[in-house]
Formats: sequence, C-alpha cells, structure tokens
Amino acid sequence: MSDSPSTPEPSDAQPEGSVASRSAGRAGRSEQPDRSEHSEDREKSDRADAASGAGVSGDAASGAAKTAGPVSGGVATAERTADKGGSSADDDSAEPDQDDESAPPSPAPWLADVQAGPPAPVRTATLWAALATGVLSMLLLGDGLAVNLLFVAIPAALAAHFAAQAAGRRTRAWTLVWSVGGLALLAVPALRDADWPSFLAVVTAVALGSLALHGGRTWPAVLLGPIGVFNSVFTGAVWGWRGLRERAGSGNGRVGPVLRALVVAAVLLVVFGALFAGADAAFADLLGGLVPDASVSGGPWHGLLFVLGVVWALAAAHTAAAPARWDRAVIPEGRERGRVEWALPLIVLAVLFAVFNAVQLAVLFGGYDAVLKKTGQTYAEYARQGFWQLLLVTLLTLLVIVVALRWAPRDGSRDRTLVRGVLGTLCALALVVVASAVRRMDMYVEAYGLTRLRVSVLAAELWLGLVIVLILAAGVWGARWLPRAVAASAAAGVLVFGFASPDGLIAERNVQRYEETGKFDLDYARDLSADAVPALDELKEPLRSCALRTIAQGLGEDGPWYATSWGQAHARQILDDRPVSPDADWSVCDRFNTDLMYR
Repeated sequence: MSDSPSTPEPSDAQPEGSVASRSAGRAGRSEQPDRSEHSEDREKSDRADAASGAGVSGDAASGAAKTAGPVSGGVATAERTADKGGSSADDDSAEPDQDDESAPPSPAPWLADVQAGPPAPVRTATLWAALATGVLSMLLLGDGLAVNLLFVAIPAALAAHFAAQAAGRRTRAWTLVWSVGGLALLAVPALRDADWPSFLAVVTAVALGSLALHGGRTWPAVLLGPIGVFNSVFTGAVWGWRGLRERAGSGNGRVGPVLRALVVAAVLLVVFGALFAGADAAFADLLGGLVPDASVSGGPWHGLLFVLGVVWALAAAHTAAAPARWDRAVIPEGRERGRVEWALPLIVLAVLFAVFNAVQLAVLFGGYDAVLKKTGQTYAEYARQGFWQLLLVTLLTLLVIVVALRWAPRDGSRDRTLVRGVLGTLCALALVVVASAVRRMDMYVEAYGLTRLRVSVLAAELWLGLVIVLILAAGVWGARWLPRAVAASAAAGVLVFGFASPDGLIAERNVQRYEETGKFDLDYARDLSADAVPALDELKEPLRSCALRTIAQGLGEDGPWYATSWGQAHARQILDDRPVSPDADWSVCDRFNTDLMYR
C-alpha cells in the first residue's frame, strides 16, 4: 500500500470514505500488482478505518459530499494523513497523535534545528590554505611549541575564512574578537617556557576558535561550540577530498600542474642546497638555522604532523562553511515556584552570608591575634583552613544562583523585582566572601610561600568574583550579553595569566620572602621553568647556582628559533653572562637546603 493518500477524481463527488476510498484502493492495486494477501488485508483494514473516521454519520457525509463536491476528497485525505501522524500542507507544525504508537519519536526539544546543513563546495583557496597548514605543521611542530604554533594557526584561520566566504557568511564584530583573542592566546607559548600556562592558553584558544567558527550568543553556543569542531574532523576531510578530486579530474583544472611545479622546485632546492652546504661550512650553518629539520629518520613523525595539520584545517573550514546552530537549541524552562517557596531558602542563606561577613569584618578591625588566641590556631593554620572552604562557597553560590534563576517566579513585574532583590543581595554578599578568600590566600602565601597551585586557585577565585559582578550587571541591564561576556572574561584572564609569567612571579615572591625571613624552598625552585631564571638570578651564591643548576641543564643546547620561547632565550642569555658556579656541587647544595629547611 502506498504511504501517500490518493485523491479521488473531481467528477466523482461521492460520500467521504466510500467511492474515494475504493478509487484509492484500485489505484494502489494497479500500481503494485504483485502485492501479497497480507498487504491486501492490511489495505482493506486501512480503508475501513478511513471510512469510519471520515464523517459523523453516513447521511451527513453524503449530504456534505453533494454540496462540497471535489473538496470532500481533499478533506478526507487531510484527515487520513493527520490520523497517520503526517501534517497537512496548511499546517507545518502538526504533530503526530500521542496515542499512535507507530509515530516516530520526536528529537530532544533542546536539539531541534541545531544540526548543520550541507556545506558549500570547497574553494581552491581553502584547499591551498589547508595544504599550507599541513606543510607548516610537518616542518615546524616537530621540535616543540613556541611561535611555530602561531605560524601554523594563521593558514588554518585563512582556510576557515575562505570557507565562510563561500558559504555567504559575513564577518561580524564578535567573530573578529574571538579570532584575534585566539591568536593572541597562541602567543603565550612563544613568550613563556612553562608548559602549564601554555597548555591552558592553547585549550582556551581552541574554545575561542570554535566560537569564531560557529558564532552564537547563548549559553549552549558558548559551552557546546567545540563539539561541532570535533564532529567536523571526519566530515571535513571527506569534504576536502571530494573537492580535490573534482579539481584534479576536471580538464581545465590547475591544481595538478601547480603541484607538479612545487615538487620540481622542492627537488631542485634540496639537491642544490645540499651541494652548497657541503661546499661551505658558513652556508651550512646558516641553512641549518633557517631551514627546519626534515630528515628521513623522522619521516613517519613528520608525515603524521602533515596529516594532522591538513585534517584540522579542513575541520575548521568545514565548521565555518556549515556551522551547527547552537543558538537554536531550546532549553525548556524550569517549573515556576511560588514566591515563598522560592524566596525563603535564599533569604535564609543571605542571612547566613551576612553573619559570616560581619564576623570577618570584626576580625579585620579587631586583629587576628585575638582570634588566634581564642581558637588555638597558628597564623598559617588559620589562613590554610579558610581559603579552600571559601573557594568552595563561591562555586556553590554560583550554582545556587543558576538553579534559583531556573525555578524563579515569572508572573509579572513584582516577581522580577523579587528575583533581582534577593539574588542581587546574595551576589553582593558573595563578593565579600571572595575578598575574604583572597585575603586568606595572601596570609597563606606569607606563611608558606607561593606555588603554582596557589597562584592558579587565586586567579580562579578572582575570576569567579568577576563573574559575580557580571551577574549583578546582568540583573540591571539584562542578561542577553552575559554568556559572551563570561567567555571573554575567561579568555582575557588566561591571556593575562600567561603573559604575567606565573613561574616568574612565583620565583620573585619566594626570593622576596627569603630576603625577609631567610626561608626558601630550594627543591621547589629547581622544578620551575626557565621563566624563573631572571628572579632566581638575584639570589646570592651558592644559593643562586644551586637553584639554577637544574634549570640550566634542562635548557640544553639551542634549539631552532621557531621552537624557542622568549623565556628560554632570555634565560640562556642570563646564564651565558653569569654561568652556574662549579663550586656549588650537589653536596654543597644539599647541605645548604637542609639548613634552609630547619630555620
């Protein structure tokens, strides 16, 4: 039986469900003569169901047919289509009957209309940019990450730009903000030798790149954007390969001749460059410093880098050509609560915050000595005990605000005033908690020194305080801009964190603490990166050489210029001007470290 209903002839103005149904049955049998008995029985059952539901009674249907004429067949067709879960031409939003078990399941409501459409055909410029990304990845990324990462990202960004142009997408202001921010974050590995801020900067740059490719201003767009890029890894490669085959197979294509010309030029450069390098040592040294290492021994590794560079560039371009529409994701609102049910727990929590903040102010003006004497804790124990709990309080406060907004009453202006008043008070009190947590960490650092963990969580606490300020501003001016503002603040925080050189700050603060108290963690200073060399160079011998010996050994020989960060180059210059003292051997350093630990 055909899935689409048949429409009766206009001249046969018969009662609904009688002649029209028999005509549809005959038409169906003439189209499929080899139907089985089971299909015929099923067709008869369908015709009977349609005839029974066509009108209220047979007489009424007959009268309606005589007056309506040809319209009756269309009405019966629309009714049968609706009964089977379809939609009429006049109602695109018609839904299948909830009692019809044969109706297909509808997709999740928040994922409706998110899927990306088919991309535009790949442009030749996009293919060339992807090829350039692969070549630069193969030649530059095998020796470490520094400014070479920025060189590789530029052609990948151009590939995405060309693909977006082919798809008819316009470059908007926020697209430029995310793109420039992502490239600026990739400059952190070029400046800093420490791996952990560089890794954080690269991850954040990927997130900003996904925002530039997808666009969007809602929370799903900000949080779920990277998923679309990862989904395009395979589809982007297939898309690029299809475009390459179309150009290579066309008679007037220019890709083949250009590729052959590039291969010939590369062979000529390799042959004559090798001969000139063998003829003159100065030219060989110049060539070795400028040209990346592409030896045969590293062939598989370089080949893998080439493939990864091309695949990721095509993934970015495919995402720009057919981005997922995360702004269309519909997240259902939470069930609205009554005013008392919603406000009472939050008011109680705000009172608790107010009492805690009052105690903090009393301690601040009354001095810590009375508190320490009463509690029996030391200065360091009081600081260490307080920070982590207050950091958790800040995180939980943000979670409470999110849940409260989801269940908030939304009946009118009075409800909006209530929500703004209660949550605004809670946010203001939470800012005092943030300030108290920052003060506790400052006390903690004074007692124990600065470490990577402590500077990281302190930066996170400051950013959480900024998020609370943004939420307060959203309560006054609206929250439409809030998701992108939070994302931009996070990216700016990571950028400032990387440019500030965390390892350099740690070394500088601990050297200052040593000059004030005579306490210094030598083992921890040895594990810092080359970014700490300028601060550790201020120490006196033999402590200076003991702190710098391990870092100097880790620097090793000079690497390629494109894989050397500014922090490494600056540290090598300092150590070349003032080398590590040979008198500070391991026995001297161990004895010195023991003396520092028991002071």
